[in-house]
Amino acid sequence: MTKQIYLLAFACTLCLACAKPQAKFPTGKVVDLSHPFDAQTIYWPTEEGFKLEKEQAGITAQGYYYASNKFSAPEHGGTHIDAPRHFAANANTLDQIPLEQLMGSAILIDVTKQCEANRDYLISVEDFSSWEKQHGQIPAGSIVLLRTGFAKFWPDRVKYMGTDERGAGAVAKLHFPGLSPEAARWLTTNRSIKAIGLDTPSIDYGQSTLFESHQVLFAKNIPAFENLGDLSSLPAEGFLVIAMPMKIAGGSGGPLRIAAITGVTD
Repeated sequence: MTKQIYLLAFACTLCLACAKPQAKFPTGKVVDLSHPFDAQTIYWPTEEGFKLEKEQAGITAQGYYYASNKFSAPEHGGTHIDAPRHFAANANTLDQIPLEQLMGSAILIDVTKQCEANRDYLISVEDFSSWEKQHGQIPAGSIVLLRTGFAKFWPDRVKYMGTDERGAGAVAKLHFPGLSPEAARWLTTNRSIKAIGLDTPSIDYGQSTLFESHQVLFAKNIPAFENLGDLSSLPAEGFLVIAMPMKIAGGSGGPLRIAAITGVTD
């Protein structure tokens, strides 16, 4: 009997040793960083916006419920991604961005105080240097999120963008913070990041006419996430981001569902 118990225990040990390890998804708090797409979704003043049209909604002749809609929308508006092709002729289109570049460890640069004092604030090299003084050098391969605090104004176009006027003439009246071209050049020259995003309509500030930060980042195939939702619950470091855009072949951008995972444990 003792021998049988020993053999059984030995067999169980072998089974455990041979068992394949189970893949574990990181555990932590999941934070939705996307605004919903609806009639109030904010788009650039020259765009028409998001449209959802109901096609079917009700009980069919066969007795079961069925619903189906169709939608139309510009690539750039609401919570979305700018593919590098948006401002760089030979850079990646939306479907060419490697998925590995859209997920991974992230950091948060908080400039809400600066933006409260100046809605045309340009996020500077000094803002990144200040972060690094507290937390160390931005780790290679990071996704960088910039918190201006403007997500709290969504979907009020006047408070969020500076104007609710439409058409080409309204573009000159846009006022919201963005990344300075100098900071964009510093990032691409001195640090290695996967992607960058912020809670305003554009990575360039509202009064930009040359969109230099777009040009600098996209020439290096660094995509940008724009119109992000509330970033206030994110820490300065130690969290993950997963950004999954619609896979539009040849696209210069598209709708984005993006989430963060904080308090990550293995």
